[in-house]
Amino acid sequence: MHDVQRLLRLPRSTIRSLVHAGFVTPSRGERGAWRFSFQDLIVLRTAQALVDANVPARRITRSMRELKKRLPDEMPLSGLAIGAVADRVVVREGGARWQAESGQYVLEFEADPVNGAPRVIERAPQRDAQSWFEEAAALEATDAEAAIRAYEQAIGCDASFVDARINLGRLLHDRGDVAGAERVYREAATMSDDAVLLYNLGVLLDDQQRGEEALAAYEAAVVSDPDFADAHYNLGLLCESLGRAQDAIRHMARYRVLARR
Repeated sequence: MHDVQRLLRLPRSTIRSLVHAGFVTPSRGERGAWRFSFQDLIVLRTAQALVDANVPARRITRSMRELKKRLPDEMPLSGLAIGAVADRVVVREGGARWQAESGQYVLEFEADPVNGAPRVIERAPQRDAQSWFEEAAALEATDAEAAIRAYEQAIGCDASFVDARINLGRLLHDRGDVAGAERVYREAATMSDDAVLLYNLGVLLDDQQRGEEALAAYEAAVVSDPDFADAHYNLGLLCESLGRAQDAIRHMARYRVLARR
């Protein structure tokens, strides 16, 4: 995974989504690590080209998942010409062009009213919260500041968009804006008990040596999701540092059970 991520400059989440969708079928190495074939790399290079064309990562995986449903089993993805028109994934199959997400055919040209020359029809995509979110997710790997602005746009369109707040808070934390990150997380926590949100808040507080507050956030995370292994692990470490030996043992034991799964 690490080698492919470095070679193709693809986000780990995009690679994992394509594996789970069945587009690439890596084998497993001795320690369970994925091993990708040359055919897998061809498919992943297609995804890379779409990322480079500024197609949001979530749209890529959604489009390719829909594309797989429409293809016969014997037709490999690498046998098609796949590209981007605006922020849409478009497939060229022979003389036909169609949109991967919907299966609708795409008309590429229309006659210029002045001289009859063909010209590309372009329509600006409608920008809603989900569109901004997908753009932000795609930008994270290359331009964190632009991703932050896009997540803020998503929240501006939909103040209750908790996933956008989670990702925004993480990026702010990564760049050292702990006050901004905490504000984003605290606001989101008034709307949702999402386990990842509460865990991220716990990490933020833990980094600032605010042990009791971090403990409360981690505990809220495992209440929301009792199988959240990383939260149990962090709780074990934090309880140990706070002198709560029994709680530390309990959370570490739970972590080991979950990790073995």
